[in-house]
Amino acid sequence: MSVVTATTSEEAMGTVRARPASRDEGARLGFRLTLPAQVLVLFISAFPLLMQLYISVTDWSPLSGLGWWNAWSLWNSFANYTDLAADARFWSALKRTAIVMIVCVPAEFLLGLALATLFADDFPGKRIFYSILLMPMMVVPAVAGYMFFMLFQSGGPVNDILSSLTGSPVTIAWLSDPTLALIAVMVADIWQWTPLMFLILLAGLVGVPEDQIKAATLLGANPWQRFVTIVLPKMKTIIIIALAIRVIENFKIFDTLYIMTGGGPGVATETISVYIYKVTTQDLIWGYVAAIALAILIVLSIVAVFAMKRMARAGQVPA
Repeated sequence: MSVVTATTSEEAMGTVRARPASRDEGARLGFRLTLPAQVLVLFISAFPLLMQLYISVTDWSPLSGLGWWNAWSLWNSFANYTDLAADARFWSALKRTAIVMIVCVPAEFLLGLALATLFADDFPGKRIFYSILLMPMMVVPAVAGYMFFMLFQSGGPVNDILSSLTGSPVTIAWLSDPTLALIAVMVADIWQWTPLMFLILLAGLVGVPEDQIKAATLLGANPWQRFVTIVLPKMKTIIIIALAIRVIENFKIFDTLYIMTGGGPGVATETISVYIYKVTTQDLIWGYVAAIALAILIVLSIVAVFAMKRMARAGQVPA
């Protein structure tokens, strides 16, 4: 009996010892099978970045008569980066981009949060209103830009509504005034991307444990106290993700703005994306453009890392 038991134990131990080996073999096999795809993804990600870095330290452009592989002969000792630091137009474009971000992102967040709170409860016609609310997000940005271009014309619907409200003719040249043109662009951005913020925040709001809210209600907490002490802390990660997405996307605002104003009047609405586009297509200073794009990439990467660290601190993702 003891011999059989000992044999069985040894066989079991052998099986246990064999499992890690089989696991290791499976891991190695999986690595070998996915290696071509990993190399391809690495190439797709790394090659453009290395190419951009390479071009950014040269004076190469399509008009130089050289292939990009010979751009090294136009090495400029990082002059593009020193020019970038002294480029007043670049810093003005960056400032306008920051203004759009500072106004639009909080407005979209607050409107999205209010709508998400409203849609968390059932009410008649909820599905219909839900579909209508998501429509702006589905409009092509260029089409949205043309829509708002027409809305903000001197004889457009916006001035007609203001004329009806004031009782006197209103002919504001929205897109010809430097300040008003930027406001019109921000209105268009808020209209189109508040639904995205609403959708993300609604997903987080629905995931808040109902039992905790009921317990707080039984303990006498009013709706505002429940929202501040339970709902917002539970949605911290979702809020950070939503804000990070919109901050990054606001840096890339182009289609709507370019259709509405083309960066004008003058350069009054020229954001960093519009500035890069103009330098690329009009001035053809591709080495300088590469330096600008690399600087923006670094800034956006810092924003993304900051957002990830905040989420890690909240204990939602591994640090």
